[in-house]
Amino acid sequence: MTVDGDPDVATVTDLLGDAVVRTILAATVEEPLSAAALSDRCGVSEATVYRRLQRLADHGLVEARTEPDEDGHHYKVYAATLDRVVVDLTADGLVVRVTRRQRMADRFTDFVEGL
Repeated sequence: MTVDGDPDVATVTDLLGDAVVRTILAATVEEPLSAAALSDRCGVSEATVYRRLQRLADHGLVEARTEPDEDGHHYKVYAATLDRVVVDLTADGLVVRVTRRQRMADRFTDFVEGL
């Protein structure tokens, strides 16, 4: 298997083999969710969710955001940054490409720096 451009692709493909990771990514692609909400969705403990979130964050596949609640407190929610994983079968074997979503501010910075 070869990876296209990203040295973390082998790790990403290993992560995607985990059902909890896949559930976290699917749940947080549309809306950011707290670890407690993810624990409920995944049917696992919050400690398990936090371990998976840490691995996902280490590889840039989720990002943590701090949001206020109605009582004026703050809590963390997590949003998927993984955009696409493409696996191509070629005569040389499998070629895997991983694309991550960029936040609007990061896209703007990249645009300005590219001028």
